[in-house]
Amino acid sequence: MDSPTAITRERLEEALQHSPFAQMIGFELTEFAPGQITLEVLPRRELTQHHGFVHGAVVGFMIDSACAWAAASVVGDVVTSEYKVNLLAPAIGEKLICRSAVIKAGQRQVVTRADVFALRDGQEKIVATGLATIARV
Repeated sequence: MDSPTAITRERLEEALQHSPFAQMIGFELTEFAPGQITLEVLPRRELTQHHGFVHGAVVGFMIDSACAWAAASVVGDVVTSEYKVNLLAPAIGEKLICRSAVIKAGQRQVVTRADVFALRDGQEKIVATGLATIARV
């Protein structure tokens, strides 16, 4: 269900530029299509926890943001109603890649999913998966 108010790639990139938290994390929007978003983060020491993995809060923020933006690319302005994250493996690698997609867009809410992969030695390994319910504003 496309909306004439769907968010464009340019608007998402502008939102990233105006989000201090996203800037601190170092998000980069690398792929955009209606209902599908890919974000990347380059791990650095400030984003790790005591074992040296990228902190689960960063992984969760990637899932939350990618799901919300995938929903926004279909229905316009949104906020996250809830999300669930399964951390599957340590987030260790040269890059974290989060791919999200809309599962179903309804009148009031959009259900989305996202997977986070760690790129290490040229191989992608899934490190987390999540589902989100995104509410239209």
